[in-house]
Amino acid sequence: MVACTKLSGAEHIRLVEEFAAHNYHPLPVVIARAEGVWVEDADGKRYMDMLAAYSAVNFGHRHPELIAAAKAQLDRLTLTSRAFHNDQLGPLCCELAELCGMEMVLPMNTGAEGVETAIKTARRWGYRCKGVPEGRAKIICCENNFHGRTTTIISFSTDPVCRAHFGPFTPGFQVIPYGDIRALEAAIDEDTVAFLVEPIQGEAGIIIPPPGFLQQARELCTRKNVLFIADEIQSGLGRTGKTFACDHEGVRPDMYILGKALGGGIMPISAVVSRREILGVFTPGSHGSTFGGNPLACAIARQVVAILRRGTYQDNAARLGQYLEEQLRSIRTDKIEEIRARGLWVGIEFKKEAGLARTYCERLMQEGLLCKDTHAQTMRLAPPLCITRDELEWALARLRKVLS
Repeated sequence: MVACTKLSGAEHIRLVEEFAAHNYHPLPVVIARAEGVWVEDADGKRYMDMLAAYSAVNFGHRHPELIAAAKAQLDRLTLTSRAFHNDQLGPLCCELAELCGMEMVLPMNTGAEGVETAIKTARRWGYRCKGVPEGRAKIICCENNFHGRTTTIISFSTDPVCRAHFGPFTPGFQVIPYGDIRALEAAIDEDTVAFLVEPIQGEAGIIIPPPGFLQQARELCTRKNVLFIADEIQSGLGRTGKTFACDHEGVRPDMYILGKALGGGIMPISAVVSRREILGVFTPGSHGSTFGGNPLACAIARQVVAILRRGTYQDNAARLGQYLEEQLRSIRTDKIEEIRARGLWVGIEFKKEAGLARTYCERLMQEGLLCKDTHAQTMRLAPPLCITRDELEWALARLRKVLS
């Protein structure tokens, strides 16, 4: 936390850098303006955003349709608490449920709240519907996951940075290797209520499971009467070239967790989307959120859903994502260990002898390209899905320069 009065430019930068160091922000750039794939710092220098504000800005900064939806709602009704109904919540629930092929939506504010809601849903479903004895519900998760930073969520994280000095941890979780169907089958017992998984692990460095894993996990969960919960907070809403990352294997989970891009980079909003017999386990007063489903966030999210229905950004992510991957693989370099890509979401893992990914992010920042490092050796690329071929070529020229 930073307390500010009047600051000089140098003091402003120093405090931002201090904040960045303690909050794992990718690079200490003070952004003053943004539009499309471009952002500007306080001095007017332009950068291409290749981290898309951690995938929250899938359709580009200040997308005109989303700005228009926000402005129209601001003239009518804004942040109400749950004490009042609003005319945006019901339509959003219907439209989002239809997009997901589901029946019910429970909106919250942040991704972590969405995950916590999914955990509570799965446990209550386990006790009320599956017949698991009270207090024994178990949820299976994967190594190297990132689902948020609340006390319960970090309890099943394997990242020591997230966990250190925050215990004691919440019980009721079992962690297995990511993409290991045999480990999943062995972990399921009579007390298992859910399998919580990222269809592609984002913070871990764009880790894609083995082909067929999601299908096998879906079939196993169905057979064992276990809920399949897909955390699509980062991977969903067009990022991978499909509306959801699960779509690449034709899989529909029992529950989607959505967030980030659902608010269009303007307002925080998340949602758990599922069938009636699952989300219907909540009764009045058993769960809630003061600002979850507020009309401003809902109005923006409704426009996000409308944009996704067209399929334009999914198609652009698939087409330009394939080109980006091909061009990155063609770079002649001895620095790269592996490239992992799905749509406009790329992880470039560097060999240890090549140095930390942070070094390459800093060099690219000097070239006008903003990227994000993760897990020391991996750099992530996630441009807004509105990026054009010419803009991608501009980025590739700088990537070739730094990576060669």
